[in-house]
Amino acid sequence: MGNTAAPEETKADSPAIVRIAQAQSGPFDVEIKALGTVTPLASVTVRSRVDGELVRVHFREGQHVAKGQLLAEIDPRPYRANLAQAVGERQQSEAQLTQARRELAQHRTLARDGYTTQTKLDQQQALIGQFSGAVAANDARIADARLQLEFAAIRAPITGRIGLRGIDAGNLVRAGDTAEIATITQMQPISVIFTIPEAQIDAVRAAMQAGALKVKAWDRGERAELAEGRLETIDNRIDPGSGTLRLRGTFSNADEQLFPNQFVNIRLGLQTVANAVTVPAAAVQQGNTGPFVYIVDKAGLARRREIAPGPSDGERMQILRGVVPGERVVLEGFDRVKDGGKVEIVARSAGVPAAK
Repeated sequence: MGNTAAPEETKADSPAIVRIAQAQSGPFDVEIKALGTVTPLASVTVRSRVDGELVRVHFREGQHVAKGQLLAEIDPRPYRANLAQAVGERQQSEAQLTQARRELAQHRTLARDGYTTQTKLDQQQALIGQFSGAVAANDARIADARLQLEFAAIRAPITGRIGLRGIDAGNLVRAGDTAEIATITQMQPISVIFTIPEAQIDAVRAAMQAGALKVKAWDRGERAELAEGRLETIDNRIDPGSGTLRLRGTFSNADEQLFPNQFVNIRLGLQTVANAVTVPAAAVQQGNTGPFVYIVDKAGLARRREIAPGPSDGERMQILRGVVPGERVVLEGFDRVKDGGKVEIVARSAGVPAAK
């Protein structure tokens, strides 16, 4: 009789091909990740407050301007003329008031000698009140004329970066025009508005009571950290539509890596756990009885282990109970892994079924 060939190992008995990672122990930053929008703390639209011809523009588009810096000039000649006229009217009223006071003194002398009536005296006193009112009105017109002349010189109300010019010199502008001369946006410091789910509010408030919280802004692809700041404040109400709360983080932005309306990824640090046991977040699976991981023992067998998970930073998760540092957990290739089954460990993800 011929030799009988040994049966080939069935696919069901072959080891599951997996990739593993080791549980680690060390400092772990408990963070909340969120999406945010860079929002300036101040932004001003510069418009004219008086009517006239825009005769000069003193800024370059995109330059930094300081508060009070001269940006543009409206033709000041009509406002200088109005001021001169108001001053002249005030001098005229002042002269009339001085003359009325002299006449009042004369009437009082005549009244003592019986050469005038009390009615004349009262009329002269009323005339002084009239001229005094005229002087006060002239003072108000002078103040208004000076204010209008001051408005003819348009100055930066805040410090920041000025945008593109909206109106060129030579155009007529009016105080009620909607067209802007330019906009100024404060760049330093700057803020980021982001939202967190309602379920995380208590953790944030508890962390705030312990001290200032760090906020880190990362680029859209989360490849580079753009800036680090601090949590400034939280909003006073939850959005009932989305169940989220808005928060504001502030950044010095000395290098201007953050730009208004830029979308960034936010990492809000709540606390640092000194000796936390962590595993890659992708290793944690959800079962009917709760979260678990597969541990690969020294014999190369997979062991299902129920765990008590802690906070996660998106990449790693703290394990409060169920895993000790140095143990190997299955990271990829869960499809054919079973409790007590053999596994074959590979170094890379090639040929490893995707994690579910």
